[in-house]
This record gives sequence, structure tokens and C-alpha cells, in this order.
Amino acid sequence: MHIGILVFDDMELLDMAGPYEVFTTAARVHARGQAAGANPLFTVTTIGRNRRPVRARAGLQVQPDATLKEHPPLDCAIVPGGVVTAELQDRQTLDWIGQQRRCARILASVCTGALMLAEAGVLDGLAATTHWEDLDELRRLRPGVRVREGVRWVDEGAVVTSAGISAGIDMCLHLVARLHTLEIARATARQMDYDWQETP
Repeated sequence: MHIGILVFDDMELLDMAGPYEVFTTAARVHARGQAAGANPLFTVTTIGRNRRPVRARAGLQVQPDATLKEHPPLDCAIVPGGVVTAELQDRQTLDWIGQQRRCARILASVCTGALMLAEAGVLDGLAATTHWEDLDELRRLRPGVRVREGVRWVDEGAVVTSAGISAGIDMCLHLVARLHTLEIARATARQMDYDWQETP
């Protein structure tokens, strides 16, 4: 299964790196029980508007693997948060999010990435969450979203949103359980030495 993670300037690093670590660790854990040379359970690709490095909110540069126009078909597309003011104005990025809602099995967001999903119009009529500081902004941006407070993530089937930063790790472990098995998700959390909150 192919996981794509959007990367952009001023993204919150852990919003991107947490999901990256979950899915790549799950692939390693799963591979232990497979024959040598078997295809990995998950392949993870970082996706940018172009191939130029992006600079995360904390300053670290990340080199995208692929572009919005040229990447493998995705089973799961993940939109991290951070300072998303510029991204909310970028039609190319918003159109890509809308496309993934139609094409990917699951479209997910971490933290203020939910604001980008909302602006792209994919949360209308759905329940969703985001970082606690940005819940009112989500309500203001798209009144048709049923905003939920006090939860780690909200699973609406094809669209999944999470609260701030570390909640994205909980959500992605939940997605591993959905896409494969609860056993692998738990083994991944244990390998990461992470105290996974299995319920939202």
C-alpha cells in the first residue's frame, strides 16, 4: 500500500515525521514475518508542489520524493498541519487534496491540516477535529463541518482527521489497524516504544 504525505514550507515537523515513522516502522515490523524480498506492507512518499526542499516550521529542510503532479497512486494521503496560511491560498494544493478525496482510499489530516481539507471542501457535512487552538477557526472557515472537541482523531471512513501534533501518531496507528491489522498496529507502537491511545 502506498502512503503519500504532503510537505510544504512551515509545516509542523512532527505532523509529517510522526506519520512517516508509523508507516515505515509498521512496514519493518511486518517484514519480519515475510519471506526475503517480499514487497513492503507500506511504501511512504513525501509529496511537494515541486521537488525543491521545503523548510519545516522549526527550520529543518525536507526534500520531497515526488510532486503533486507526479507521484504513485495513493492508498492513503496525509496532510500535515503547521502554519497553513499560505497553503489555504494555494489552488494547486487544494485541488490536489480534492483529487485525493476522490482517488485515495483514505484522506487524512494532522492538526491544522484539517483547515486545508476544509478549504478544499472535503469536510462539508462530516465530523472533524484539529488542534485545540484552531477549533474555532475550523468552525469559522467551514460552518458545514461538525467540529468535535476533546478527541484524538475522528474517523469518517474515507476521511480521517486528528487533533494536534502527537495525536497524528495515534491516528496513524489507527490507520495501520484499518489498512492491515490491529496486531501489526500494536506491534508498531511497541517497536516505537509509544503509549498508543487506541480509542479516540
